[in-house]
Amino acid sequence: MTALVSVIVLVVVAMTGVYVSWRAGRLDRLHTRLETARASLDAALVRRSSVALELASSGLLDPASSLVLADHAHCARSTQTGRELAESELTRTLRRVLNQPDFRSFPEARHLDGAEELFGELESTAHQVFLARKFYNTAVARTIAARRRWLARVLRLAGTAPMPEFFEIDDTLTPSEMDEQGTDMPHLAS
Repeated sequence: MTALVSVIVLVVVAMTGVYVSWRAGRLDRLHTRLETARASLDAALVRRSSVALELASSGLLDPASSLVLADHAHCARSTQTGRELAESELTRTLRRVLNQPDFRSFPEARHLDGAEELFGELESTAHQVFLARKFYNTAVARTIAARRRWLARVLRLAGTAPMPEFFEIDDTLTPSEMDEQGTDMPHLAS
C-alpha cells in the first residue's frame, strides 16, 4: 500500500511540475510575442513619421502646414517619454492638413510627380499603424490576463519582467466628431 501511495504522490508532483512548466513557457512566449508586436508597432510609427516628413518636404503643402507637419513628425520620431501624445498630435496634424478645404480644392496637387504615390503610401502607413497598435494591444491584454492568474502570481512566473502597458493613440486620418466641432481635445481610438 505504501508503494501505491508513493507512486500516486510522485505522479501528482510530476504532473504539477509539468503544468507549472507549461504555464511558465506560455508566459514566456506571450512576453516574446509582446516584444515582437512592440517592435512592429515602433517600425510602423517610424515609417509613418518618415512619410509625413516626406510629405512636408514635397512642396505639395503650403509653407506653414509643411513646417507644422515636419515639427510634429520630428517630435513623434524622437520622443521616448510621452510618445503616445506626440503620435496622436502627428495624427491630428495629418488629419488637419489632408482635410483642410483649400487643400481639397487644389486637385492639381494629386497630379504632380509622385504625389499620388505619396498619398497612397501615407494611407498605407496609417493603416499599418492601426493594425500594429491593435495587434500590440491584444498581446498586452493576453499577457496581463496570463500574469494575473493565481499560479503566475503565487509562483512569480513572470520573473522581473515589467507589467506591459497598452499603447493608446489617435490613429485615424478621417476627421473625428471633435475635430469637426473645432476642438483640439484628443480622441483616442480603441
